[in-house]
Amino acid sequence: MADKKTIQAVVATPRTGTFNKNHARRVRVSGLIPAVVYGAGQPSVAVTVDPKVITKILYSESGHNTIFDLTMEGSGPAKAMIVDWQNEPIKGKLLHIDLKRIAMDKMMRVSVPVQLVGTSTGVRAQGGVMNQVMHEVEIECLPTNIPSHIDVDVTNLEVNGYIHISDLPHNETMKFIGEENAVVAHVAVPREEAETEPVAGAAEPEVVKKGKQDAAAAPDAGAGEKKK
Repeated sequence: MADKKTIQAVVATPRTGTFNKNHARRVRVSGLIPAVVYGAGQPSVAVTVDPKVITKILYSESGHNTIFDLTMEGSGPAKAMIVDWQNEPIKGKLLHIDLKRIAMDKMMRVSVPVQLVGTSTGVRAQGGVMNQVMHEVEIECLPTNIPSHIDVDVTNLEVNGYIHISDLPHNETMKFIGEENAVVAHVAVPREEAETEPVAGAAEPEVVKKGKQDAAAAPDAGAGEKKK
């Protein structure tokens, strides 16, 4: 079952004029940010939105998967979600976002965070190290069934144990897109033990050293013939 989301309203105002860097800068100076709305078989529209509202959505429990009401001059209300955004690299301020209109009766693909629950036996009792390989997984479902995250219990995971996509909670409301045997997380051998294990095929240092000494001590057969 999908987690409950706080549906928030976003007001988008269509932009006009030449869309270049100067135009975008003027939009930001006015306290808004440039955006594009597309999807649902309708043409793309350049708009401006309030960055405070967008930031609140991105930092909500459901994050960028939040479905909200989009109000835009010249068109009726629609359901939408954030599909892409750009931040200023130093201060982190929002620079631009892409909004997509959503058809609530059609399946869609989204990436959902994976949260590891519990402390594994491998970490707690065996000194292993938990490595989370995948922090998000892609699923396909109806917009109303998008979960804010997927929990996976790792309590019984031992050293050298693995969690695959096939081990994640499955239900009839969503379909996992990735390969079933893809690794989500695993408990690795403690680093100290891994470093002390011999590497297969590696020569013993003493043997290599002795071999070099023997080669250096051996007489040069060709040189002896010349002396005769």
